Amino acid sequence: MKHRTFLWFILPSATAMVLFIALPILSVLIQSVFAPHEQVVREVENCTVFGCTMTTMVDQEATRALREAEPLGRFVGFGIYTDRNHLATSEIGAQWAASTGIGDFVNRLLNLPFYGALAFTLTYTALVTPLSIAFGFVIALSVNALPRLFRGPMIFVSLLPMIVTPLVGALILFWMVDARGILGAALQAVAGDPTLSVLASTPLMWTMLIVYGVWSSAPFAFVVYYAGLQTVPQDTLESAMIDGATRWHRIRYVVLPHLLPLTTFMALIKIMDNFRVFEPIVSFNAAAHAQSLSYFIYSDLGGETRLLSSAAATSVLTILGVVVLLSPVLVRTWRSFGRGVA
Repeated sequence: MKHRTFLWFILPSATAMVLFIALPILSVLIQSVFAPHEQVVREVENCTVFGCTMTTMVDQEATRALREAEPLGRFVGFGIYTDRNHLATSEIGAQWAASTGIGDFVNRLLNLPFYGALAFTLTYTALVTPLSIAFGFVIALSVNALPRLFRGPMIFVSLLPMIVTPLVGALILFWMVDARGILGAALQAVAGDPTLSVLASTPLMWTMLIVYGVWSSAPFAFVVYYAGLQTVPQDTLESAMIDGATRWHRIRYVVLPHLLPLTTFMALIKIMDNFRVFEPIVSFNAAAHAQSLSYFIYSDLGGETRLLSSAAATSVLTILGVVVLLSPVLVRTWRSFGRGVA
């Protein structure tokens, strides 16, 4: 293909990526190093028959003029990144000096807003990603082994979590784990504690959010793996059966290597998707027990005072976190591609 033809071929996609990905990221990066202007306050002397007093008031005109002169705000560099609501560099040293050990230091660290949200986000991503991929693979193998007559209905049932809107699915599970719901009542009966509530316990809430994440993510892995199973070379499987390979050996040495590129693809997608977990926290009203980085951004953007600079800094740190998590998978893929080319 000629260079000119190739350029015109990729121009629409490149333009869309610059407009809708690169420029917004650049805008967020710029906003994260600027803080809003503080209000200009001046002292005013008020005199009455009883004497004069000095009071302070906001100079609206001066504040407006300052904001018009510098619309981005005042430049603070990495000050927002290192404040208490983010990396808290100064607080970490103080917490380490005041702690009595590693465990106490970790507990103190998790009490800081950003690190508490980061801990749940990493835990959710580390558990939901492999579990959803594994469950999707098991479901795909099971459905593929069924007679053709039963595959259609089983595929439909397996795809229900993905068909249902995530917010609706989370609300349904939320109602089920409530003390008046079927799962909540069952947990109380098993534990022998009529006051047990999933919604009031941090460990149980984390567990329920992770269970929901696996339940809602597994159908995607199932669809990809089921499509991949249709491309497994039947001659290789038949040869393995003739040689006496068991079903487990065929899966381990034939099916899994064949589906490895799909596994890499799903790992990349699911890591990015799970690292921005947000909807389950809102649906379960779990902000008191679990906050993710995405919910942290949502909190900054909500309310009467929108903390745009704080939300921008958290967004940049989230992007960096995704890049760090994806790096091993990307490096592995690059090396495999290099060996394949060689």
